[in-house]
Amino acid sequence: MRPDSTGRRLEDYPRPSVAVDTAVLTVVEGGLAAVLVRAQGDRAEWRLPGTFLHEGERLRDAVMRSLRAKAGISGLRPRQLHVFDSPARDDRGWVLSVAHVDVVRVERLPASENLRLTPISRLPALKYDHREIVGFAVDAVRADYLTAPDPADLLESPFTIRQLRLLHEAVLGESLVPDTFRRAMLPHLRATGRVRAEGRGRPAELFERG
Repeated sequence: MRPDSTGRRLEDYPRPSVAVDTAVLTVVEGGLAAVLVRAQGDRAEWRLPGTFLHEGERLRDAVMRSLRAKAGISGLRPRQLHVFDSPARDDRGWVLSVAHVDVVRVERLPASENLRLTPISRLPALKYDHREIVGFAVDAVRADYLTAPDPADLLESPFTIRQLRLLHEAVLGESLVPDTFRRAMLPHLRATGRVRAEGRGRPAELFERG
């Protein structure tokens, strides 16, 4: 291999290890929660599902492998979130983490003693920079929910505007003005022509994503 302009070859440069970590988010108890997995060899330590990249492996394949092996989760479609590259982020050495995020219905997550759903407001102390990764993931997901109706498909269609608003409030962590929310979402929805009784008032219209 030819040397570069400094006279060094590729193998002359130090190489960091590359890891992937995934923030899998869902809605429980009226708010966002993150999937944490029990660390191997330490039943008291919890962290995000992740792994080191194998030689010749694509990042996405490493993410899916780690979700299957660490959390028992398959069939997700995580997207890249951010590269965490602090040289001091891992006490084992120089490790870059390519963080990913996905948002799923809680029913898709397996029941396991090695997996738990933790509200983002009650995250425990997490090793490395996993709390920061969750923070980035939450910000990304909330940005999606500001402008589009349930982009992660957490609600089963059809749904009422009230159901949609309550979901958005759970994701965003704040109350929304009903009329303002309705006006913002209606252009992105398709009316089904059906209604559903909600409480004592008149039946509410049912919608699907447009």
